Amino acid sequence: MATLAKPNLPRFNVEIFQNEYLADGAREVNAIVTVTATGGGTSGGRPLGFADATAAGSGTAAAVVVLVDCSGSMDYPKSKINGAREATAAAIDALRDGTAFAVVAGTHEARDIYPGDGTLATASATTRAQAKESLRRLTAAGGTAMGTWLAKADQLFLTRRDIAIRHAVLLTDGNNEHESAEDLARTVERVTGHFTADCRGVGTDWRIDELRRISSALLGTTDIVAEPSGLAEDFRSMMAGAMGKQVADVALRIWTPANARVRFVKQVAPAVEDLSSRRTEAGPRAGDYPTGSWGDESRDYHVCVEVPAASVGNEMLAARISLVLPEQVAGGTPEVLTQGLVKAVWTDDLASSTRISPQVAHYTGQAELASSIQEGLEAHRAGDVDRATAKLGAAVRIAHATGNEGTYKLLQKVVDVVDPKEGTVRFRKDVSEADSMTLETRSTKTVRVKK
Repeated sequence: MATLAKPNLPRFNVEIFQNEYLADGAREVNAIVTVTATGGGTSGGRPLGFADATAAGSGTAAAVVVLVDCSGSMDYPKSKINGAREATAAAIDALRDGTAFAVVAGTHEARDIYPGDGTLATASATTRAQAKESLRRLTAAGGTAMGTWLAKADQLFLTRRDIAIRHAVLLTDGNNEHESAEDLARTVERVTGHFTADCRGVGTDWRIDELRRISSALLGTTDIVAEPSGLAEDFRSMMAGAMGKQVADVALRIWTPANARVRFVKQVAPAVEDLSSRRTEAGPRAGDYPTGSWGDESRDYHVCVEVPAASVGNEMLAARISLVLPEQVAGGTPEVLTQGLVKAVWTDDLASSTRISPQVAHYTGQAELASSIQEGLEAHRAGDVDRATAKLGAAVRIAHATGNEGTYKLLQKVVDVVDPKEGTVRFRKDVSEADSMTLETRSTKTVRVKK
């Protein structure tokens, strides 16, 4: 365990949980890495942007762009566009003074309705009032091209290159019908790393996989708001999270010795997110995995390393894991904020080598829970009731055993639970689309290991 800090930054701490003992010839090392940041967010830290914008006197250390779907379908029912206006007003009210922000109306085009001049406004009592007044121009007409919305957000963020903490909120009620999937993918790839984004789908006519691809690439979240009346509270919550961020672009750096390699890196709490394909090289035998922005919070990562086989009595450092502040934020050279070590020791003691770390076992189960739900619902849509029942039964068993009460309650809206310990279930009749989509959308949310 190691703890490091610097002025104006949260204090970072890392803990490594693993069973370091391997059987003779074994090669796979698993560890759960818990990273905790304190002293930022509401604890008194202040945001750090490029070259520390606040210290430079700009008064701005965060930027937010709200992307509101204004396609024609948002008028049916009219409560959707009305709810979107109310939610955007709630988000504007939640902005702290000095935050740079803009509101964009998204259709088959993208139009910034506030401040409306291709730049970002600076939050104050006056600009917040003006922005809320401008929301009357959020009217429903036109198509849906989310890539165009994301590109507009990128253009707006680039007008304030001094700000590191950049966050977009994307609200939609439908599919990305007015641009190709390839065009959207290209745009997402181009803006990845430029800002984070939370995506929200209102109603049940949008695609989970579409929004999840966007939020996953942009290190945000996807969730459903089944009824428009719930949008305002959801937007307030998202803005509270965005306003609590204190440092951006933090990377999880993993160094491995010669002849060892990283098999995968997954965030496993507060939600499952596979970061393996996001690696960028960071020197000899080291790679960086993005973690996004941090405030007062704790996250868990599952790291799996393949090491050279060794005989009993040998031991080695399997990986060195560091949390690194990039050079553009640190002020010239990357800075290690905290680090921990993953070890491997080969033994002939069967009890030691077969013991599974409780943390590794727990999060392996949480990842299986997410995949079981997604595969079960997919099978049900395809008409394979037997497979769907088996997969959701497995999900019930895991959720019950690991204390994931939130997911267990969502499962109960889709299946009747006969025996939670055994995972015996029956599909309920007339399951609503909202309940099914809520279960699938929130399937990746996890619970921490019980103390």
